[in-house]
Amino acid sequence: MTVVDETMGALLIGVILSGIFYGISCSQIYYYFTRYQNDSRSLKMLVFSVWASDSIHQALISHSIYWYLITEYGNPVAMSMLNKTIVAEVLFNAFTGLFVQSFFVVRVWKLSEKKLYLVVPVAILVAAEFGVSATYTARAFWLRTFNDLAELRGLSICMNVFAAAADVAIAAILCTILHTSRTNFSKSNTLINKLIVFAVNTGLLTSVCACISLITFFAMPGAFIYILFYFLIGRLYSNSLMATLNARKSLREGSANDVSLSLRDMQPATTMLNGPGRRGEGIAIRIDTTKESRHDGDADQDHDVSVPFGAPRRCSLMVWH
Repeated sequence: MTVVDETMGALLIGVILSGIFYGISCSQIYYYFTRYQNDSRSLKMLVFSVWASDSIHQALISHSIYWYLITEYGNPVAMSMLNKTIVAEVLFNAFTGLFVQSFFVVRVWKLSEKKLYLVVPVAILVAAEFGVSATYTARAFWLRTFNDLAELRGLSICMNVFAAAADVAIAAILCTILHTSRTNFSKSNTLINKLIVFAVNTGLLTSVCACISLITFFAMPGAFIYILFYFLIGRLYSNSLMATLNARKSLREGSANDVSLSLRDMQPATTMLNGPGRRGEGIAIRIDTTKESRHDGDADQDHDVSVPFGAPRRCSLMVWH
């Protein structure tokens, strides 16, 4: 593999892959705005902000690779120069991560009954990641060559470490909260299992991508493989957010007549993470005062063989958005 393959080749592949994921993200955003028109204005603004930062990032890295391979074609000196747009992309990648991670931090805040010992450490990791990224961008903006980036080695490491740690922490907390929400109803537990898978996917891909970027940074410091993976982190954030939001209708429809999904206002519940008789937003198991037969497939039917008197019939799973 030649030097160009390891540097400009890696950047080109990164831009192409980022473009593919950007297209997927745009299609998901279009689907969201056509199917979830009743969502709150704040949630719509979040989606728009993620799309905007993602779009600017894609434009910046596209301009960078055009400058290196077209504008400065045949100029070997330019290949070692640090183009300003490839520096600025770090900040907009950080903005995308901040928007998406903040969304999930708020989710942790609400689902954990506002437990500070769970929320504060994760919020600190998210804020630290953005702060380090902004510092990296500000300092790198005045550097001239890629070799000069060695001065920012510590900041580059911290960016990836904080990103991976925050994603893993968010996914672990969400999975724990969901796991403790299990009931004796197989239908609701099946839905909870699906939500756990979504929670895992929330942090899995981005944390793995951040780890690979960090590993390749150490293993191949002279190559730009680590930049390739760093390009993809923002796309994975936006796609994980949109996949989570767009899955709500399919989960609701797949659970029809067995598990009710409410993604708007929480209603008082008998058994909730927020506690009985309290209103709030979060994932909760609400026990209705109707009955359910012992066979899940016979729910809502009037049989003599049913659960004991006073036992619930239907389990309604509230999923905060």
